[in-house]
Amino acid sequence: DVQLVESGGGSAQAGGSLRLSCAVSGFSFDSRYCMGWFRQAPEREREYVSFISADDTTDYADSVKGRFTISKDNAKNTLYLQMSSLKPEDTAMYYCVANLLCVNILLGTPDYWSQGTQVTVS
Repeated sequence: DVQLVESGGGSAQAGGSLRLSCAVSGFSFDSRYCMGWFRQAPEREREYVSFISADDTTDYADSVKGRFTISKDNAKNTLYLQMSSLKPEDTAMYYCVANLLCVNILLGTPDYWSQGTQVTVS
């Protein structure tokens, strides 16, 4: 079974940084999977954040471009999201996702989701 387990959420002050990690089991990053991040703030719709393809092509939502960096460590089968210059509007539950096709991540329909981790910026 595929499992995505997040860690690294928490609280930060505006202008600060946090790094989220997502440990993946059930498939290898050496496969053709595209990995990504979503977030959802209270009373708001789920929002795409970023993806990284199997060949390391990256994409970001305009709201986080230049502040967030997605990366992965194939040896550790772990996905990361480095968040810098945090703003209060970055406060949300963050989810890592996986799908064979990056387009499905952009469309908000990835096959696999993590349990989510809370990020609060004040």
